[in-house]
Amino acid sequence: MNEAIDPRNPADIRVGDVYEDCSFHPVLCTEIDNDGDVVLSGISLIDGTFPRSCDARHCGPIRIQFEDVMAIKRDLDGYIRQRKAELDAADSI
Repeated sequence: MNEAIDPRNPADIRVGDVYEDCSFHPVLCTEIDNDGDVVLSGISLIDGTFPRSCDARHCGPIRIQFEDVMAIKRDLDGYIRQRKAELDAADSI
């Protein structure tokens, strides 16, 4: 049985998932507040800062495969450049 995706959380991020926050950090999701909008909170897997929070609909967080976190951590600046270029290309379509 398929559950419907909550439109307030289009990436369907759940506690325990790793997602990219607004600063392009991989974040381990530790809490979801769904009073009104869905707010994701977690701990940065880059520098351990917390809480790192994003609105699941308006910030556009994406799920990141756990296996990719170490590559991102090794070259965060390169990852940020790549993601910004991808987002710019998507905006120009």
